[in-house]
Amino acid sequence: MNETIAFLVRHGEAVLFVYVFADQVGVPLPAVPVLLAAGALAGVGKLSFPLAVALSVAASLIADFIWYFVGRLRGARVLGFLCRVALEPDACVRRTENAFQRHGVRSLVFAKFVPGLSTVAPPLAGIFRVGLPRFALYSAAAALLWATAWMGLGYALRDVLEWATAQASNVGSALVGMLVAIIVVYVAFKWVQRRRLLGTLRIARISADELKGKVDAGEAVAVVDLRTALDAAADPYLIPGAIRMTAEEIEQRHQELPRDVDLVVYCS
Repeated sequence: MNETIAFLVRHGEAVLFVYVFADQVGVPLPAVPVLLAAGALAGVGKLSFPLAVALSVAASLIADFIWYFVGRLRGARVLGFLCRVALEPDACVRRTENAFQRHGVRSLVFAKFVPGLSTVAPPLAGIFRVGLPRFALYSAAAALLWATAWMGLGYALRDVLEWATAQASNVGSALVGMLVAIIVVYVAFKWVQRRRLLGTLRIARISADELKGKVDAGEAVAVVDLRTALDAAADPYLIPGAIRMTAEEIEQRHQELPRDVDLVVYCS
């Protein structure tokens, strides 16, 4: 453990930059503990606070610009990719879309503080053609606020963090093993939970070709388009005859849904 701390002291700037970039680009390496540690190191004179903030902002901006341009070039398909790689992708994407719909590019600021949302927000800005200067301004402001807040907390709590580090050094590899085990169990639980949900949904699914076959054969089928307004704007096509509403509107508009035919819903 002492060797690890010494490594962080020697290479703190590089470690900080890599962790923040990895976190913001979507790799499951949480940057917050590193930001707290960087603030604590700055508090004891082992790291320059302004330099640490600048590196964090730069790393965050690089990741944001990558996702922004991916969103511009690939469109709504990038959200499908995020759905496949995230632990809670569907809820994450929908929360971000709803926030983006309500607050626009300003949602980049608070999304930065929510794991997962910070990865989805930049491609959404690219998908919906937010101007590059405006995106850069809000993204930089969000990164500055995010990095300063966490490192400032680490700076303020440097004595507590120093004590915790000393205790961790005494416990040694047992603590590290326990933390790794907790992370592995959590990830495995979320993966199994998601696979079970997808298995349940797969039972009641119908492919696009099967639906087209039913429609062409004249079978009575009602199609409900539950895409968000942002999804519909990014991919402005509608299945002929589909009923357009959002998931949040079902309770208020349920009387519009026919009761005597099969319902087919899609949301992406």
